[in-house]
Amino acid sequence: MATTTDTRTGHLPGTPAYRRLNVAMVLVGLAAFGILYATQPILPQLGDEYGVDAPRASLTVSAATGALALLVIPATAIGLRIGRVRTIRWGLLAAVALTMVAAAAPTFGLLVAARGLAGAALAGVVAVAMGHVAAEVHPSGLAGAMGLYVAGNSLGGVSGRLVTSAAADLGGWRVALAVLGVVAAVVTALVWRFTEDTGPAPDAAPALTADGGTAARPGVLALLREPSVVAVLLLPFVLMGGFVATYNYLSFRLAAAPFDLPAAVVGLVFLAYLAGTVSSAVAGRAAQRYGRARVLALGVVVMGLGLALTLPDRLPLVVAGLVVLTAGFFAAHAVASGWAPVLGAAAPARASALYVAMYYAGSSLFGALVGLAWHAGGWDATAASVGVLVTLALLLVGVAARTRRG
Repeated sequence: MATTTDTRTGHLPGTPAYRRLNVAMVLVGLAAFGILYATQPILPQLGDEYGVDAPRASLTVSAATGALALLVIPATAIGLRIGRVRTIRWGLLAAVALTMVAAAAPTFGLLVAARGLAGAALAGVVAVAMGHVAAEVHPSGLAGAMGLYVAGNSLGGVSGRLVTSAAADLGGWRVALAVLGVVAAVVTALVWRFTEDTGPAPDAAPALTADGGTAARPGVLALLREPSVVAVLLLPFVLMGGFVATYNYLSFRLAAAPFDLPAAVVGLVFLAYLAGTVSSAVAGRAAQRYGRARVLALGVVVMGLGLALTLPDRLPLVVAGLVVLTAGFFAAHAVASGWAPVLGAAAPARASALYVAMYYAGSSLFGALVGLAWHAGGWDATAASVGVLVTLALLLVGVAARTRRG
């Protein structure tokens, strides 16, 4: 009979503790990523409410992702010291409260500030959640547990957008954010129910040498001396930047002529995220067989092809293009995120943390900056700007592959 936990290596697959942890981490992903991108489908309504243009409205997304990017690395250290479960619980609770504040914000500046603080609260959640799974699960069940956590992230992103877009049509964007806050509060309560506070992480203390001294660990600067590592860390910066910008300004495009779609219908386009759930799993297996660089390059090319399909003013082509672009992005992201700790093998945890920071930094910067292209030249200029980012990504894949071989 299998025991609940292997005292050396964590929860074993098929045990109640393993299932409980999986439920908890799916719920964490639902709450965290539902809040993080909650304003994306209601950007046109926010622009109308406060009298701001598309680039400024997109700051409600960029403020959250930017704060997360800036704080994810220090949040990792803090989370280890106070405890991973405590960090997740209180981070989610703070993000829920700040979502309610955002729903009642009387000025645009206060709305952006509330969203930024919500991103800061979620930095701790994102920083320690994946590490919590790795620390608590037996190696034989780690792949399955990680897959469920990533699935929760994807479903959280989709469901948060669907909730806000549907509720905005019924009662306006303030009601939409309030409804999302209530849903996230219920999910957060379930997270508290299904998680067990294990206290500070045992790996929070510095490693010791044989003579009792503190062991030196490779720092960030050491990783950044490797061209292949730098190239792979820049990949999420440009890819996620282009991906988020596409979704940000597609909301404005679909809400205007010639489409004139209501918010609830615009929100349905985020179901394209489900294509990424499939493509990321397929890409992971293909990378093992054909090599990371080849599959990564193919994912970037597919993303570019999807972008090209969105150019005509034909709704079926726009939707098809978005599905293809999303599949390509998640395939590339799945491979690149696994390649970063391999190339940065001297300090894989730091390499992964840097990858996450660059991922959200790209989302924050280009999610707002590409709005200048939208303002100047509509969707054609927006797609051209994202196309530049996709081209840069393809060049970075080549740099990573060539320097790695060298």
